Amino acid sequence: MYVLVHVRLNKGIIMTKDQEKQLQTELTSAHHDYEKGLNARAFFKVHDRSTGEDLVQNTFMKTWAYLVKGGKIEVMKAFLYHILNNLIIDEYRKHKSNSLDALLERGFEPNDEDSGRLLNVLDGKAAISLIHSLPEKYMKIMRMRYVQMLSLREMSLITGQTKNTMAVQVHRGLGKLKLLYARA
Repeated sequence: MYVLVHVRLNKGIIMTKDQEKQLQTELTSAHHDYEKGLNARAFFKVHDRSTGEDLVQNTFMKTWAYLVKGGKIEVMKAFLYHILNNLIIDEYRKHKSNSLDALLERGFEPNDEDSGRLLNVLDGKAAISLIHSLPEKYMKIMRMRYVQMLSLREMSLITGQTKNTMAVQVHRGLGKLKLLYARA
């Protein structure tokens, strides 16, 4: 005999265990499919891996809360990126920069140790912007490897080429990128 078990949610919405299981499956699948891209996006925006991972986890928690309340999602990927972008904006607002005078009053003293890191970040951003100047073949490979942070195995699965071919193309792309960077 089939027994319906209901879960009562706020606002009087009733969900069966099967419906809850379906939502869990849907969100688990989305987590598996989009977590890596969401983490890359968050890291690119906040420049801190742990903060980025926290933002991605909050994205999935908010999505779960929305689904449990009876919300409908047409395109899961777009919805997740929309939620993540809003959380990133909230994170920016939390960390608004203070004036230099206020920082100096509190004892902050700028030093040159951070300048090397800043130069590395600026060099990295310049290199990423130069990727778009590469030939199409290398541009795709370099974006997969250094922007999306895919492994050679993942790249080979996407392109259908061997890992060795991917490694050679990454090496050649780096050579071309170094030439472009030296000219810039």
